Amino acid sequence: MSDLAVTPLYDLHLELGAKMVPFAGYSMPVQYPLGVMKEHLHCRADAGLFDVSHMGQVWVDGPDWDAVALGFERLVPQNVLGLADGRQRYGFFTNDAGGIEDDLMFARRGERLFVVVNAACKAEDIARMIQALGPSLTVTPVEDRALIAVQGPAAEAVLAAQVPDISTMKFMDVRNCTVDGVELWISRSGYTGEDGFEISIPEAEAERVCRALLEDPRVQPIGLGARDSLRLEAGLCLYGHDIDAGTSPVDAQLTWAIQAVRKTGGARAGGFPGAAAILDQLAHGSDRKRVGLLPQGRAPMREAVPLFDSETATDPVGIVTSGGFGPTVQAPVAMGYVPTNLSAPDTELWGEVRGKRLPVRVASLPFVPANFKR
Repeated sequence: MSDLAVTPLYDLHLELGAKMVPFAGYSMPVQYPLGVMKEHLHCRADAGLFDVSHMGQVWVDGPDWDAVALGFERLVPQNVLGLADGRQRYGFFTNDAGGIEDDLMFARRGERLFVVVNAACKAEDIARMIQALGPSLTVTPVEDRALIAVQGPAAEAVLAAQVPDISTMKFMDVRNCTVDGVELWISRSGYTGEDGFEISIPEAEAERVCRALLEDPRVQPIGLGARDSLRLEAGLCLYGHDIDAGTSPVDAQLTWAIQAVRKTGGARAGGFPGAAAILDQLAHGSDRKRVGLLPQGRAPMREAVPLFDSETATDPVGIVTSGGFGPTVQAPVAMGYVPTNLSAPDTELWGEVRGKRLPVRVASLPFVPANFKR
């Protein structure tokens, strides 16, 4: 693992007994001595601390907010211009065919835009932004800050002990706070389905801040294993698995993230890569849909399991894109793509696991209801 990058919290992970694995070019903790199952359940019951410093943090600057927002709208189908100061949105970069190149979070900070992109895509994303937005806008990667997440029903109480007035923040609010001389960039967001916060911290102070949080008995460090099972139960997409450059937002059932102003008939309809294809699918539907899947047994159906419309069918009709055991629901759960005419809840399908056909039922998402503070 000598060729892998490390985050500012690498030494702390080792001290805490983490099992480190390669992930998106980084050495990252997949689990701690508590184990994936207990880490998952602890985050659902109390609060988990996640290192997400491998993700890309980027500033986009320009002469004023209108220039920044309208420039960024050339890359995404979201309403950037209408974003209020101190608010954040989920979005995605699209390509000319209407596929998703990456999903991301973006926040308005005064006249600036703060963007967080996935680790595996950040070099390409930054290059994409520089090419599309320059020279009128400036794209600046943030190289000197760590990023952590505190997630779970106790997250607010835990963070409130360190950061005054944090309880006044609502889901997708963003705020700068200075604590003991350290400037924290905080958003009330995360990717577990639980209430929580994501915090950008100066690299030199990251370990100290994390140690302070871990002193609270309600907080446990959580690795990539539980992060994956938490987001799967919450019905959230993982880029490169549930969504990719060949998947449209309509296929993925992410149309809720495209605001009306960017759709046909809206004041700023289109104008983003793949607009013709995406707007056509919004009007007429797509041939396939991302759905929840409940294997009818105890055997998980994992990524790449083919799906069939009968026990004896020759040709698969769909595929599992994420799957595993859901510790909260105490049963296997999965997501995948099926033809639209087979996407209704309770539709019976068959997954082929190690050469054996097993029944699986289409289910509504999420498997565990979200606990965001609206």
